[in-house]
Amino acid sequence: MASKSRPRTISVYLYIPNIIGYIRVLMNCFAFGICFSNKELFSVLYFISFVCDALDGWFARKFNQVSTFGAVLDMVTDRISTACLLVILSQVYRPSFVFLILLALDIASHWLQMYSTFLVGKSNHKDVKDSTSWLFKLYYGNRMFMGYCCIACEVLYITLFLLAKENEKMTEVLLGAAQQSIIYSALLAFLLFGWATKQLVNIIQMKTAADLCVLYDLNKKHNV
Repeated sequence: MASKSRPRTISVYLYIPNIIGYIRVLMNCFAFGICFSNKELFSVLYFISFVCDALDGWFARKFNQVSTFGAVLDMVTDRISTACLLVILSQVYRPSFVFLILLALDIASHWLQMYSTFLVGKSNHKDVKDSTSWLFKLYYGNRMFMGYCCIACEVLYITLFLLAKENEKMTEVLLGAAQQSIIYSALLAFLLFGWATKQLVNIIQMKTAADLCVLYDLNKKHNV
């Protein structure tokens, strides 16, 4: 029995989207290793890794290689990548706690969402059809909108890193960049709106997932 199941296990590890996931991990390790010595190369590699996040999902659907392991690998890679960048930003900007709060919100909301998804028997953490929040359903139900929010968030963080000088205030850097031209102002507004929307979705996601965990406990006690 064990010998028969082994090839299938190995085959999941070798799914095309999962291989893309491994490449993303290696790319991010190298990128963060050179982030202070070569900001531009780091930004390019980080963004390519982010783009690959969309590609692995496309390959998974295209070749019918959707897997739980792939979904977990994808989310863990996303969360660790963003967390590392936020930690770096917390070291070059003041007040640093802003980025640490964003880090905690990002990890907590996604971890709770993933846990509550499996707790209630759903196969995908993006299945939010039963949510009462229109924004939450719009975010996970519309790939274009979700893509805009995610891209805006990551590009904003990369931009802040490229503009960073040691111990500067984030607001001063953003205002300075916005005052350079109307194009920069419009671009920053575009990025900030997507970023703010994603943070609001994270808050809604965390509260919704926490409610599901509490309801699970209440139903469990009621059925005893």
